Amino acid sequence: MGKGGKVDQTETDLADDQKLKVYKWQEIKQNKWIVIDNLVYDVSRFSRKHPGGERLMLNHAGQDATDAFTSFHNDMKKVSKYMNPIRIGRVQPESDINPNEERKAELHKDFQNLKALAEKKGLFKANMGFFLLHFMQLIILDLIAAYIIYKSGHANWFTYSLAVVCLVIVQAQAGWLQHDFGHLSVFKSNKMNHLVQNVIIGGIMGFSAHWWNYRHYQHHAKPNTIKRDPDIRFGVLYLIGKVIPIEYGKKKIGKLPYNLQQFYFFFTLPPLLIPIYFVIETVYFLVKKRKLHEIMWISIYLLRWYAMFVPTLGLLGTVKLYFLVRFFESFWFVWSTQISHLPMTVDYDKDLSWFRSQLNSTCNVEQSAFNDWVSGHLNFQIEHHLFPTMPRHNYYKIAPDVRELCKKYNIDYQCKTMSQATIDIYKCLKESGEMWYEAYNM
Repeated sequence: MGKGGKVDQTETDLADDQKLKVYKWQEIKQNKWIVIDNLVYDVSRFSRKHPGGERLMLNHAGQDATDAFTSFHNDMKKVSKYMNPIRIGRVQPESDINPNEERKAELHKDFQNLKALAEKKGLFKANMGFFLLHFMQLIILDLIAAYIIYKSGHANWFTYSLAVVCLVIVQAQAGWLQHDFGHLSVFKSNKMNHLVQNVIIGGIMGFSAHWWNYRHYQHHAKPNTIKRDPDIRFGVLYLIGKVIPIEYGKKKIGKLPYNLQQFYFFFTLPPLLIPIYFVIETVYFLVKKRKLHEIMWISIYLLRWYAMFVPTLGLLGTVKLYFLVRFFESFWFVWSTQISHLPMTVDYDKDLSWFRSQLNSTCNVEQSAFNDWVSGHLNFQIEHHLFPTMPRHNYYKIAPDVRELCKKYNIDYQCKTMSQATIDIYKCLKESGEMWYEAYNM
């Protein structure tokens, strides 16, 4: 089947399914099994071998992971080889009642129909010319920057600034492009997607593809979910949402003046995330996982920068250029990604349907040529989260159908202007800080 399909099963498999033991949801939750298409899987051992990481699978323990499963995998024949041996039973119909969500089963069926409609429209087929142009953008701007530095060095502030701008664009746009290949949304072959992702994120950006996918898939599976989404693990630096601030306040946890976090946030996370935190996390991940081939790709990035800039700028000058580019790249990345998530619902895992959980934690920014380009089409963050393997140039085509489904179930579909989305970051941080302050001083 195509992208977003079910696990491929033969007639023999379907007949065997009817002979499987029937389990109630209570037992499934107790044993931390997962359910896909009403079939029960014991993933206790397989989770350690899971390509997306053990945590990604265990985050769905005791839950129906059908929509998450079909949204992440596009090669169902290959996946079925791993899933069939760990299939242990099927679910007793009508044995699941979720007090956190009404009409969950009905919404699941409607979302499956929406995915089928997207497949019928050919929205999972990539335009290779689109991605080739974006790749050429990286190469051309990188060469322009190298040429400017070679000719002018850092003596002329204008040309040096122009080179920095080119390099920042390269890094930011490379981030969006590797993200496309990491989601397997370009080539039909997973191997080709992963290869090109390594070339871009490793050779052009200097980071690890496996590290990125490991943390990013967790974010997609449980966005804005406390203890599940790594993108909101801010430790004691920032308190977001409406749950954590009150918890911290009642426990009299006041490591920082969180009622002022709307100010210090902009001077801490944006400038430090990529230059410092991501670098440290990447090194730790590669050493722990022993990903030697990814170290090779990062070495290509380092050698490339050495050859391009050290002869002209010297080693110290190249290091300064590196941090300057990372500094502005980090602001770009944080701004483009957090406007869609930070102001949205942040809560513990309520086992909501895939569609509702993505809409609760995600919002869009209005479409325009600039917004599409600067955010890598992640201004359509809702559609991206619902259909991770859909090529980004098709998000706008499925958006009207997503809106209609939201109306049917009275789910808020938020689409903001870029300015309003940016202001909302300040507002949500201020609101969360005030909630902590009130709870702390009760």
